[in-house]
Amino acid sequence: MPINMITMPKWGLSMEQGQVNGWLKSTGDQVTKGEELLDVESDKIASGVECAFDGILRRQIAQEGDTLPVGALLGVVADAQTSDAEIDAAVSEFQRDFVPAKAGDADAGPQPQKAQIGGRTVRWLKLGEEHQGGGTPVVLIHGFGGDLNNWLFNHADLAADRAVWALDLPGHGESGKAVESGAIDELAQSVLAFLDAQEIGRAHLVGHSLGGAVAMAVAEGAPARVASLALIASAGLGDEIDGAYIEGFVTAANRNALKPHVTKLFADPSLVTRQLVEDLVKYKRLEGVQDALRKIAAQAFEGGTQRRVFRDRLSTLAPRVLVIWGEADQIITSKHAQGLAPTVSVEVIAGKGHMVQMEAAAEVNRLLKAFFESGG
Repeated sequence: MPINMITMPKWGLSMEQGQVNGWLKSTGDQVTKGEELLDVESDKIASGVECAFDGILRRQIAQEGDTLPVGALLGVVADAQTSDAEIDAAVSEFQRDFVPAKAGDADAGPQPQKAQIGGRTVRWLKLGEEHQGGGTPVVLIHGFGGDLNNWLFNHADLAADRAVWALDLPGHGESGKAVESGAIDELAQSVLAFLDAQEIGRAHLVGHSLGGAVAMAVAEGAPARVASLALIASAGLGDEIDGAYIEGFVTAANRNALKPHVTKLFADPSLVTRQLVEDLVKYKRLEGVQDALRKIAAQAFEGGTQRRVFRDRLSTLAPRVLVIWGEADQIITSKHAQGLAPTVSVEVIAGKGHMVQMEAAAEVNRLLKAFFESGG
């Protein structure tokens, strides 16, 4: 087998470096494709770096505490027959030729765009290409208080063979902050206006949390535009929701007040970095955000109860439906994934929380890609 280099991944457009928090495998261990080899922390979140190969971990180049640029060498996977001399030579060659990317390099790839759509500013990021015979496009819809960066571990992987858009809903991210009522149907109309503006005739809709309810509302109002629904820890499939989280997120005005609520999003609280919380605090201090969040929360989750539930008609909303949940979700119980119509595909991932698309990114990506490919 070849000598395979494990390198610092790039999670999201803004990531320039990562810190090694520790190795999960030892030198000499047998490793398989999809296994996590080490933990790395970026400025957004900590996560595991997966092995893309079967083999033996022959070298740990990066050490705990090292901060390294994207693309830097972390370790080496090869088979037992590959000599130490061959590996040493390959490492020397890699290190000799490696040049870290500079901030602002022209090859940073696609960047988010903004336009006036339906009377308000909308920010989105498109990855992947539409091409003759290519797969049906995908639109990613984030949850309450989130933005398109909630998909930073998923977006590029999903765009390998189709165009994938992620957008900021009204009141969120860098889209316009003004909302009228804040109702789910208003948010759904903004998604439809986005589809029209991008000339996306029909798409797979992937919704996380509140974004799942928005996706279902789009499908209910414009079924011809929706090829499938993939709902991740979705609102709109039951009555219960952690009302204390919603209220706490809306009212928190500083880092110390916000962090306990953000921590509930993950099964592993160590994944919540200081930068993640600070970015949310900055967002919440933007003009119009507080009003938008209050309106949306009142419309969607008043009194700690979900006001818009699609559960009884879920199987009729789209030709195909996939539901993914983290079993340890503290915001919306994974019990909402139980007892759905038999035509709905359900995957519950053990030990993961509400942000399951981040905590179990590789598994979620595999499920989504298989789902899309089976339907075109």
